[in-house]
This record gives sequence, structure tokens and C-alpha cells, in this order.
Amino acid sequence: MLFTVNTLRTHMLRGWTILTLTVCLLAVPLLAVPLLAAPLSNDDREHLLVHFEMTTQMVAELVQGLSPAQLEYKASPDRWSIREVVSHLAVAEPDYWRDLQKALRAAPDMNTKKSVATDAEILWYGIDRVVHTKTGGGHEKVETYKDLGTALGKFQALRATMIEYIKTTSDDMRAHSFGDRQLIDCWQWMLEISTHAERHIQQIREIKNDPNFPRK
Repeated sequence: MLFTVNTLRTHMLRGWTILTLTVCLLAVPLLAVPLLAAPLSNDDREHLLVHFEMTTQMVAELVQGLSPAQLEYKASPDRWSIREVVSHLAVAEPDYWRDLQKALRAAPDMNTKKSVATDAEILWYGIDRVVHTKTGGGHEKVETYKDLGTALGKFQALRATMIEYIKTTSDDMRAHSFGDRQLIDCWQWMLEISTHAERHIQQIREIKNDPNFPRK
């Protein structure tokens, strides 16, 4: 079954946005990985673009109009607030982007390597909040941005850069490996930047659904 891009975008603002979009992407063939360097395929470009546009929009919509009390609310002392979640994204994504650019500057090498994950598994990472991983690498410094507006602005500015790259690049992201111990290709890493944000979108929803979340 094939889903058109218009169908995907129609569902972007509905209640089951994340799950609906991911199911649509899973329904489209995603597993063919070229062995030789070639421009980014139209399908790969569109899959990235739709996912990045979705997660960028959803972050902004979920925090819109929240009061200071709501932004700083924590379900427990060891959990993040909504403001801290957005600060984390603003801190982490520049590093993820730099890592991607570095990997793309290296010689293509996926013709002799194999990704440890399928595209479907990268997508599932954005949905599955059953398994929680501890944030590290400096990305746990959620107090970097104490103001939501600053954090959101940093996040959105880099997202604009990455979305423009997706729209215009001729890089063969499938031909370049990313990572050492858990090797994937660069297209998958680009997708994982967005599915990582998708996990935190779900985290924001969980905070807002907490029974003690401030009403205003």
C-alpha cells in the first residue's frame, strides 16, 4: 500500500499525529540501500522532510501558551520539566548535526559495511517510550537555556537549516556510515535526529497528562 505525501501532511495536526505518520512511512518501501554513491533518492528526501516538518511543528505547538508554572512543572524531582525538555533539544541537536556533517565529509564506505538497524527500527525508536535511556554527552545540561523562548528559538533556527539541507542536498547519505559501535548510515542518523525529538514530544505529552500538572 502506498500513501501520498498529501495524505501524510493531512494527518500532521490530528490527535494521533506521530503514530499515523510513522505507520505511513513504514508502509512505504524503506529498506533499499544503494551500494554505489548516488544522489539522495526522492523517497528518502521526502521521508526525512515530512518527519522533520512534523516534529518541528509539534514541539512548537505543544509548548504554545503554557504558563511559567506549567513549563517548570516536574512530576518528580528527578524528572525534566517541559522547559528542560526543549532546552535539551536545543543543546543536543547542534551536536547531532555537526556529527552528521563530519561523517558525510568522510569517504563513502557503506558498500563494505552493514547497518545494525533497519529504517523501521529507527522510526520505532521515536514511538517506543517503554525503554528509557539516560542522557549523557553533555546533553543532560538542561539548564543551559532557562528561558523557553530562547531554547525554542535555537531549536527552530537549526531546524530551518536542517530542513533546507534536506530539500536541497545532493549528498548520498546512504553511502556514508555513521557511528562506530552501533553503525548505521547517515540517512538513518538524520532520521534519528528527528525521531529523538519525537520521543521528547511524547515526553512533553506525558508531563502535560500528569494528574498534578498545573491547570494554568
